[in-house]
Amino acid sequence: MAVAMLGQAGCKKSFLEIEPRGKVIAKKINDYDLLLSNLDLLNTNTDAQVPMGDEVAAVNPYFSGASLRTQRLFRWDDVVYEPTENNSEMTIPMTQIYLYNKVINEVMSVADGSEAQKKSLLAEARAGRAWCYFMLINYFGKQYNEATSATDEGYPIITEADVTQTSFKRATVREVYDFIVDDLKAAIPDLPQRLTWRLRMSKMAAEGLLGKVYVFMRKFDEALPLLNSAINGISNSDIPVGFYDYNVTFGAGGSFLPISLFGPTAPTAPHHQEVLFAKNFSNSWTLVGNEIIIPQSTTDKYDAADHRLKLFSNLPYAGLAYAVPGGMRRIGAPGSVTPYGVYLPDLLLLRAECKARANDLDGAKDDLEFLRAKRMSANSSIPGGMNKEQMVKYIINEERVREFAVLGYRWFDMRRMSVDPIFEGTVFTHTLYNEDGSVKETYTLRPERLVLRFGQKLMDANPGMNNNQ
Repeated sequence: MAVAMLGQAGCKKSFLEIEPRGKVIAKKINDYDLLLSNLDLLNTNTDAQVPMGDEVAAVNPYFSGASLRTQRLFRWDDVVYEPTENNSEMTIPMTQIYLYNKVINEVMSVADGSEAQKKSLLAEARAGRAWCYFMLINYFGKQYNEATSATDEGYPIITEADVTQTSFKRATVREVYDFIVDDLKAAIPDLPQRLTWRLRMSKMAAEGLLGKVYVFMRKFDEALPLLNSAINGISNSDIPVGFYDYNVTFGAGGSFLPISLFGPTAPTAPHHQEVLFAKNFSNSWTLVGNEIIIPQSTTDKYDAADHRLKLFSNLPYAGLAYAVPGGMRRIGAPGSVTPYGVYLPDLLLLRAECKARANDLDGAKDDLEFLRAKRMSANSSIPGGMNKEQMVKYIINEERVREFAVLGYRWFDMRRMSVDPIFEGTVFTHTLYNEDGSVKETYTLRPERLVLRFGQKLMDANPGMNNNQ
């Protein structure tokens, strides 16, 4: 009897071999394909960059009632999170990296599916992982500087889908950027040539992302052909891709109308024709948040004929008009979420910058005026007579601010400016206004806060890892 019982026990499956009911364990090529069609890979919950951009201001009483996290980010405080809180900038990207790593580690060994299918899914996962790491290194590592990147501390590189890992070491900034570049270079040849769905990575989207990465590395000559290829490649699409003409979308019967208290009627990132690869975050400051606004210095950048002003309102979500001079809140991204994956206006302005830095001023001018003609009813030409440095400053401090105000792009531009000789000596400030429009306080960004610190909860769990200053 004892022998029989032992025999039965030996035949039973280990609990590790039992598939839980209602769950699917990835085994087939279609399972891995579905992992990459996961809405968990769309929303990133990473909005810290919005209140840290110097194009915004804050106003009471809304600011004093905002979350501590918002207040601390706006003031560029050293400590943003309470000791029991996680850094939200890394929570979802790390979950996404786990999913991407699972595909990368396993898809080539599945029994079914063709070699081409497997390589395509592997390429999508590598490019998606590269996007996540690009975000993380720009939160927690110093801006790439060729002279110091080999010693500047970056972010841990995790390549295994293993939730049992407990020890992490920060790679250097150069190692992380090399990792991103290697992933994208390896991915591009096997990615789909045509764009069929914005939630999935395509060849043109990965080329655009790699071009952007090279801009952040100040390798403008290497960035330009990739940005050209990505922008020129939008014709290889089975879905609508291109630039919205605000003269049409905000015109009579336009698709962005009507404009309500919640902003224009505009598509979300998966359906937005200016999006090549959809990643987004919920942006409360383009919906119902009242505390973060643009001040006069930003409002003055817009010409009266600029339709982008329709994306702002001087009325809080509830209450009387702001008393802050020029103060307006954003009421559309367009929409309540911000497209933040691979975004055509971003690629076009990065390309204009690369052309300007190569002293192709006519080419930069053409790109700028192409975009402005899509955004303005008149006066779409740019000032004449600018030299190379003036053109670069115009692109970064003027047109990129007009296009991306309160969307978080400015924070990453500020990081780039901090190592750019053209912008040497630039001081970044924030102004907090009283309810009556008077200035309550001004904050000046210290260089140390061009990177976020890891929260105490994470540091306690990783005692061997260094924090940022």
